[in-house]
Parts: sequence; C-alpha cells; structure tokens
Amino acid sequence: MDEVIQVTQWLSSITPRKKAKLFFFTTHADAPSPMVGSNDVDTHEETQLPLATTVALHNFKNIDEFLKKKVNTFSCYNVIENEITKTDYEYLRFYSACKYLDVVPPFLDLEKISAIQNKFEMTDEERDYRLLLDSADLVLEKVCDSLKPAGVSQMWTALRKDRNLIRGVKTIDIIGFFVDPNPTGIKECLFFFIVRFLQKADKINRVNTNRLERLIAQCDESSSCEEGKTIDFIIDSLRFYPTELYPFGFCLIMCVIEGRDGAMQEIEKTMEISRHLGMITHTEKNPTKETVELVKKELMKPKYQFYSSFTCWFMSHGDSNSMVLADGETIEREWFLTSFPDISTFQLKPKVFFMVSCRGANKFSLKGDEFEGQSATCDYYDIGSALIRNRMLDITDSVRDISYVQPMMDTLVAYSTILDHLSGRANTHGSIYVDRACVLMSENISRVRSLTEILEHLSQDLHEILQETMDEDRIVYKQACHYDSFFRKTLKLPYTRHPKEDVHSAPQ
Repeated sequence: MDEVIQVTQWLSSITPRKKAKLFFFTTHADAPSPMVGSNDVDTHEETQLPLATTVALHNFKNIDEFLKKKVNTFSCYNVIENEITKTDYEYLRFYSACKYLDVVPPFLDLEKISAIQNKFEMTDEERDYRLLLDSADLVLEKVCDSLKPAGVSQMWTALRKDRNLIRGVKTIDIIGFFVDPNPTGIKECLFFFIVRFLQKADKINRVNTNRLERLIAQCDESSSCEEGKTIDFIIDSLRFYPTELYPFGFCLIMCVIEGRDGAMQEIEKTMEISRHLGMITHTEKNPTKETVELVKKELMKPKYQFYSSFTCWFMSHGDSNSMVLADGETIEREWFLTSFPDISTFQLKPKVFFMVSCRGANKFSLKGDEFEGQSATCDYYDIGSALIRNRMLDITDSVRDISYVQPMMDTLVAYSTILDHLSGRANTHGSIYVDRACVLMSENISRVRSLTEILEHLSQDLHEILQETMDEDRIVYKQACHYDSFFRKTLKLPYTRHPKEDVHSAPQ
C-alpha cells in the first residue's frame, strides 16, 4: 500500500484527544535534556502554531500535517552509528508516545528504533518504552484530564489578563480572547498550548510550576473540575516530583565488602527494595576512586536524561569527613555529595543519597544494669488568612527566575548516623540502618508515602533499637540518623511496579 495512504488511514484512526496528546508528547523531544538555564520545551514557535490554529479554527489539519511530517522524516531517516542526533531523540519520544496512547503506526520501522537504542547503549531493561516518556508531561496530561473544558477556558482568560506576559506573542492573538473549548480535543489543545507557552516563556519547568498552579487556582471549582476532582487535588498533583510510570528512577549501589561483616546482605536488601520500587539498578562492589570517577562518567551519557530520579546507596567504613574505599584510600564525603548532584543528566530531578558509614567514634551510651545484654547487634531479629498575607511581601513575577539553579537543589542526603558518631552493624546482616530503611520502604510502598515521611519514621524506629559495640567493652548505645533536604517538591514512593511486563520497544 502507498505510504501516503497508510499515513492518512493511520491519522484517521486517531481520536482528536489522542492527536492533541501525541502532539504534546512529541514536541517535547525538540529539547531532549532539561538542562539548568534552558527551556524544557522546544524553542520554535512553529510547534505552538498548530495548537493555536487548532483551537481557533476547531480544525486538526495543522496537527495532522505536523504528525505527517514527523512520520515522513522518520521514514527517510538513516540511523548514523555512534552519533546521537536530535532526530534520534524525536524518534524515541514519538514511538514511546504512540505506544503509550496505543496508536503505533503499523508502518513504523521498529528496527530503526532498536538501532537508535543501541547508539544510546541501552540495556534490555532500558528498552522499555515507558522509560522514554517524560514524567513531567505525564503529570500535566493528568492535570488536563482532571479539568473540564470550562476550567481550561477560565485558565486561558486568566492568562490573557497578564499583559506583560502575552505582549507581542502572535500565537496568543491567533487564539483570541474568547474560546469555545467544548468540541472534542480542543480542551486538550488549549491546555497544552498554555503549558508550552509558559515553558517557552521560562515561567514553569518540571520543578517550578507555581505560575501554572496560580492559573488553576483562579478557576471556579463547581464548573471547572471533572467529577471527583477538586482544585486543591489538581494543584497538589503538581507539587510532587514527576516520577510517573516505570522505571521510578536509576539506583546506584556502591558497597565496600572488605572488612565489613554483612556487606553482601546490605547489597541484597538495597537491590531488592530498589527493584520493588521499580528502579533500574547498578551495583559496584568494593569501589575505588577510579570506580567513582568511571561511574560519574557513565552517568553523563545521554541515556540517563530519560530517567526521572537518581538514588545512590554508599556503604563503607568512615569518619567525620571521609569514607574508606576498598583499596584503603579515602574519599571526602563532601566532595562526593557535591560532585554527583552536579551531573547534568539529572538536573531538575530528585537525587537521593543514602550515606551509610560511621562519622566518628562517639556513641550515645546507655548506663545501667537493665540495658546489659540488650541490643539489636546480636541479630535478633494555612497559613492562608488574608490578615497575615496582607502583611507579607508582594513578590511579583518580575523578581522571580527559574533559569539558574544551584547544583545541590532537588537533592536529599540521608545519613545513617549523626556527625562524629558510630553507625551500628549486626554480626551477619550488616548495617541496621540499611535493614530498617529497606523494611520501612517496603511496608509503605502501597500507602504511597513520601520519602521524607518514611525517613522520619526510620529516625524514630532506629532510635528505639538498643545496639552493642563489638569490642571487649560491649557498650550498649543508641544510634540517631538524619537527613538534609534541598527538595523543592515532595517525592512520593510509587505503587508496586510490574517491570516484567512485555513492553520492549523493538525486536531484540
């Protein structure tokens, strides 16, 4: 069959709502990496123009033409070995969006997708199409689905009132002031236009969504929300780090085994909980300085831009300032913690570090006969009132900026113990902190708790446990853990994932 006919038949089989969503997900590929100081979307107005004209004319002709052009580009594209191009990103994003929406063109060359994935050096696990979807766009899709056409229309009216923001923007004028968003698919096109416009204007990104939240807050709840949804519910959904679908993120486990009883148990536990949470996991046993440098270099590869989060477990001996590596050399803890968050592939994404090592020799000792022989080390196992707000500063958009971000932002560092103190271990099971952390994360997964809620529970749980030193003094003591957070959103742990689903993007 002629390819033109195939493309026409394919487009005619897609509903208007899905066309709007496919356009939305596909245009994201024009900016493959959410780097600090860059727009998280395309910088060409031509990708906003089809949305604007569709809303104004109630006609999907320009979106159809855009999708036809994409398909023709991919059809003629020759995959060049070893050189990752913009088209490679676009092809992967386009395919993953089609797969997600269940509108994969029957004529799409899956062998090319496999070849592109080879260029990205993707493992079998990483060839799952869900990895290629942008989690932030999936959250925005859910927000759109929660709003009625009237709600999106009210957002548009509120946006049009911001003269400074819309001045001189041609696509705004194309849509006009009054919009009828009721025809099928028009609501989606208008909402996605608002989102891409705000992103292009550098007003929102995957972390900073305040400007979008303010537009939603101006909607009338009775007429703007779908059944079962509220304005507060919709806004709250934007206040979590976007980690939709599988995988939840990438997990790096680095563990010094030499001289650390129970270290293999630590690895098994952290691997198990990471997989349970739906992470793709990599383990480095007995890391050295060279290992750390090689891992940093690996994480800079383009494929890691597709991940939604990064988690690192580092388990070793240590003191107040450093951690002991497998070859006896030490690495400064502060250097480690400041160099990894600065990796560009994980900018604007949550980064969590579990630092499991002693930070000194001090201990919170417990005195008295009643504590003798008792320890776990032996392996038993709104402010919203108008009055207050009126006295606060009026922070205008003109003094806000989301372009430049401190490298440590969106990072959380969890320490197994406080400064200058021991981090306890069981004789055969390794770190008690690791054990309790994995247990609590496993127990809380179905409750969709946030990571910080679990860490607070972990702090309570760990501090209840009596531990005993392994030297001849056999001192009974307690351990206190804590965390430092630079998070700007809440990181919720996911529902149980099913990574074994047969969703590979191309024949292997």
